[in-house]
Amino acid sequence: MANRLTQIATRTGDDGTTGLADGSRVPKDHLRVHAMGEVDELNSGLGVLLAEPLPDDVRELLLTIQHELFNLGGELSMPGQALLKIDAVAGLDAALAHYNAGLPRLLEFILPGGTRAASLAHVSRTVARRAERAVVALGAHEPLNDAPRQYLNRLSDLLFVLARVLNSGADVYWNSERLKRQQS
Repeated sequence: MANRLTQIATRTGDDGTTGLADGSRVPKDHLRVHAMGEVDELNSGLGVLLAEPLPDDVRELLLTIQHELFNLGGELSMPGQALLKIDAVAGLDAALAHYNAGLPRLLEFILPGGTRAASLAHVSRTVARRAERAVVALGAHEPLNDAPRQYLNRLSDLLFVLARVLNSGADVYWNSERLKRQQS
């Protein structure tokens, strides 16, 4: 991208369209713009999570993910381009295996909660799922690479695992009848 924004309020979107990175203009309610917005919201949510005290390794991982999400958003804004590499999906797989290995087995579904950081990870997890649905919807109408969809799917799983890590194993279990019977 040789041209950087020098002016934020261009007024070119006043007609209900927005410009993509390839120079084309689409309606602001276009599936591509919707998917880009969901990815942007996810990245912003991770920014809020990063404002919390976090273990250094988790902080480093989330910063890497933010950069990869920016690549994903860039890919969505440039139809036909591939900016998010499949290696990024493999990196999430490795992080999932690493962080999940130290967690206790789940006894039941857990509620999104616990510490503030874990709660923010859960919120980001749900936004990741919404972003994934938006990318899948776009992919049903336009050709897309596999990596964005796979990345968002893996990322939501990783955010669930990181929420458990950030709760230090003190998960908030759903108070199901099955769990009540097991504890009796």
